[in-house]
Amino acid sequence: MKMLRLLGLLLLASVSLVLGSGEWNGTEVESQLSAWSSPRPLLVGLTLISSAVAKGAVCLDGTPAAYHLHRGYGSGANSWLIQLEGGGWCNDVATCVYRKKTHRGSSNYMERVIEFTGILSNKPEENPDFYNWNRVKIRYCDGASFSGEGYHRAAGLFFRGQRIFVAAMEELMSKGMRYASHALLSGCSAGGVASIVHCDEFRGLLPRRTTVKCLADAGLFLDVADVAGGRSLRSFFQGVVNLQGVGRNLPASCTNHMDATSCFFPQNLLANIHTPTFVLNAAYDVWQLQESLAPRRADPHGYWQQCKLNHANCNAGQIHFLQGFRNQMLNAIKRFAIARQNGLFINSCFAHCQSERQDTWFGNNSPHLANKGIARSVGDWYFDRCGVKAIDCSYPCDKSCHNLVFSRTHYNSSFLPNLHF
Repeated sequence: MKMLRLLGLLLLASVSLVLGSGEWNGTEVESQLSAWSSPRPLLVGLTLISSAVAKGAVCLDGTPAAYHLHRGYGSGANSWLIQLEGGGWCNDVATCVYRKKTHRGSSNYMERVIEFTGILSNKPEENPDFYNWNRVKIRYCDGASFSGEGYHRAAGLFFRGQRIFVAAMEELMSKGMRYASHALLSGCSAGGVASIVHCDEFRGLLPRRTTVKCLADAGLFLDVADVAGGRSLRSFFQGVVNLQGVGRNLPASCTNHMDATSCFFPQNLLANIHTPTFVLNAAYDVWQLQESLAPRRADPHGYWQQCKLNHANCNAGQIHFLQGFRNQMLNAIKRFAIARQNGLFINSCFAHCQSERQDTWFGNNSPHLANKGIARSVGDWYFDRCGVKAIDCSYPCDKSCHNLVFSRTHYNSSFLPNLHF
């Protein structure tokens, strides 16, 4: 059985990365590998949203949106954790058409059963505060962080991310979430962006008596210059926003005074969110290093190639550049961090998405700051046991990191990341 799973992972890894395709297989393969460290992880089946087609809440190819739900029990029977899946974006017709033939753009290609690990685990020894909650993973198949609205007739592309979010919430409300005593909207990467965009909207769906908070993991994508002085990620996000009609669904508190592309960057949304929010991010986010700071178009001669594969290969000048990126991240969250209701865990790791993986969420050697790991930090903040504003010292001071290290360049051929703890 393990050999079959390994073969499947190798096939997955053989698909090369194209920024526009929104696939970043390093994170995906890594999360699958780390899941093996959890003995017999919980398997949860796929559910299609019953009203999806009628409401137009469909994936890029027109198939119904979907989710995975594992019911809570005991003290968590009336508590709900909603995880918005990540998986990049598509910024033009060609890359969205590509996604239509994958699980990122069609429920026809989604796994019928997935593992619930990390923040979705049902084991108290793996997920001490949320293990017995109703835990939901909403599948990501729109390519615009659950925020688009539109239709491209010639290509047969449905941009219905906002409708997917609304329909999913309505279905979960009918399944008992309207009676929730506690609720947490979370997400990783593109799902982390979505948890920020929809945070106050989610709060508004639930009764005032419900304790509602939001968690954004690896969602703090920054509008910064790349190694060539350009704005690679801004250009890419502009394509996403314009193609998929995202602007109309972004918070008016931002779009009233900034352009829609700027308002797709979480740094311009966080300070105006009214609902308590926790930001979990690696200061040297490897997705942003590879695809925003030093993408191939900004580094055509491959000067950054070895540094992108393994942080230990970065020279002094590259580390200096990355320290500047960390400083920009910390400056971007200054206003957000002032609010007492908000929480922070910014560790100086070369990582991406730390709440879904068991090895980083909660374990004997999980990343920690001031002797407190990620799961405990999020739990202490959510349940108001104490405030959490944890910001790591700069690289290379943190020895608890689970850094992502890749065996070869992601844009030439297949790769598998190596675990370096």
